[in-house]
Amino acid sequence: MTLAIALHVLAAALWVGGMFFAYVCLRPVAAKLLDPPLRLPLWVHVFGKFFPFVWMSVIALPVTGYWMMFHLFGGMANSPLYVHAMNGIGTLMILIYLHVYFAPYRRLQKAVADQNWPAGGKSLAQIRILVGINMTLGLIVILIASGGRFLAG
Repeated sequence: MTLAIALHVLAAALWVGGMFFAYVCLRPVAAKLLDPPLRLPLWVHVFGKFFPFVWMSVIALPVTGYWMMFHLFGGMANSPLYVHAMNGIGTLMILIYLHVYFAPYRRLQKAVADQNWPAGGKSLAQIRILVGINMTLGLIVILIASGGRFLAG
């Protein structure tokens, strides 16, 4: 159980913390200092480094989460509401990430390769919105994870 909890928290921290850093710290500075021919390739490379960690997270989080759900509560039927909330929001986050990865990120990569800065800017804007949504959902899940059992009792 200890290993599952540790891997679960680590995966969440890497994913949500990475989104927070990219969205709140890196994005505004890159937008202010870099023109599209520099900013858009930067993001392709940043995502190229970050997304393998997100892939690990989207695998580790459900595996460890369901393992804990079944070992701690005996399954979904016995799990408290806060666990169901984390499960539902986490599933939504994974679906949003899969969309980002397979749609606007792929379009961003192609636009940068073609040096099509307007198309790249459009794809990056889509990614920005979706990462902002996912980051907010991730912060909500962290609040639920850290306080949910106390609110439910």
